Amino acid sequence: MTDSWVNSAEILGSDLPLELSGTGNRRALLMDALREAVRSGRLAPGTRLPPYRSLAADLGLARNTVADAYAELVAEGWLAARQGSGTRVAERAVPVTPVHRPRTPERATRPVHDLVQGQPDPSVFPRTAWLASARRALAAAPDDAFGPGDPHGRPELRRALAGYLARVRGVRAAPERIVLCSGAAHGLRLLAEVVGGPWAAEEYGLPFHRALLASHGVGTRPLGVDADGARVDGLTRRDRAVLLTPAHQFPTGGPLHPGRRAAVVDWARATGGLVVEDDYDGEFRYDRQPVGAVQGLDPEHVVLLGSVSKSLSPTLRIGWMVLPQRLVGPVVTAKGEREQFSSATEQLTLADFVESGAYDRQVRRMRQRHRRRRDQLVAALERRAPHIRVTGIAAGLHAVLDLPPGTERSAVRAAAWQGLAVEGLADYLHPGAGQAEPAEGSRDGLVVGYATPAESAYPEALEALCRALPPG
Repeated sequence: MTDSWVNSAEILGSDLPLELSGTGNRRALLMDALREAVRSGRLAPGTRLPPYRSLAADLGLARNTVADAYAELVAEGWLAARQGSGTRVAERAVPVTPVHRPRTPERATRPVHDLVQGQPDPSVFPRTAWLASARRALAAAPDDAFGPGDPHGRPELRRALAGYLARVRGVRAAPERIVLCSGAAHGLRLLAEVVGGPWAAEEYGLPFHRALLASHGVGTRPLGVDADGARVDGLTRRDRAVLLTPAHQFPTGGPLHPGRRAAVVDWARATGGLVVEDDYDGEFRYDRQPVGAVQGLDPEHVVLLGSVSKSLSPTLRIGWMVLPQRLVGPVVTAKGEREQFSSATEQLTLADFVESGAYDRQVRRMRQRHRRRRDQLVAALERRAPHIRVTGIAAGLHAVLDLPPGTERSAVRAAAWQGLAVEGLADYLHPGAGQAEPAEGSRDGLVVGYATPAESAYPEALEALCRALPPG
């Protein structure tokens, strides 16, 4: 194991084709350079990379640019990150070389239909209502809105969110407890810096979030997941925080059981730990009223993370953290002296959008649309594949299709042959799940997003999905 850091000059040697002064995406350029350095053997397995802050300073990049690059390369397997050990080149027997695969038919390499979870249809963005809010917001904006931004975020939006979240999600927070960010991932990055590790996390979840925490030296260990949500009885005093999706466990579905909600708050009070509540799909329940946020049980021990990426658009890059009072100052300090992530004019527009009632109308519209899409999916499966059980459909933008054991990978390949982009449930399983004991929820399945396709293309996408499923 190489213990000394590789320095920036070694990464950006004269023989490495990287031009940071160009107009390209700098994160992508840095990732390409690091991949090439590993392929060529210039970065040997086990080599320790500099902390992202140091590399960012050496290269003249934003810290978050380097942090995101590290996180994505960890997720891809090029790098490995462990708490206390920093980020290193992943252990490999030989340098990675490109794999030359035989050419496959066009429909297998270019998906015709997108059933990947978590992506709303961009055609349903409320352009007219958003433009009206933008005009009103700009006309009423104070002069300081066009100066250096406050890292807390615009007070207009924080006030609007405090009222909305209290009314819709049962959140208890004054505007001063809300810090705006560019999304849930940005909020996690800031909390990782402030809280440290280790964290516990649901055994099923977004790999990107785990990799992002790892890139900041915060390791995660898996908590089992069953029909009642995360097995929070597995939390220990050693855990500094736990990352949960209580409103709708991602991706398996289902809310966290009331008894477990109370138990996780008791754990946080007894140990001084922190509950990080990713309010995933909290607004999109279809068969009953949305379940309230865990944050309402104890605002001093729970952080609520939310964003508009699914209700409006991921391109807006506006999210929020509702924080315990003790964390507001440290999080703002970690964020920096000036707002660098979310446009002040977009924050003002969203504030008007919420205050005017347009956001409520958009959420109701999307809820009705997603419920109709879900019902179409269920009906198609009942007609074409009645042997396939559908779960996690009470909320959200996706469903889980339970498959016979050993058929998940072949179903994903069959879907690709049908021109369908869809993901297997195993893609979301924590790599540490089942090492000490069998994973609670380990099973074969497909995670099917039903929000993205256009109305005209959705029936054909469902037909392609049914053709890809294993026979009964």
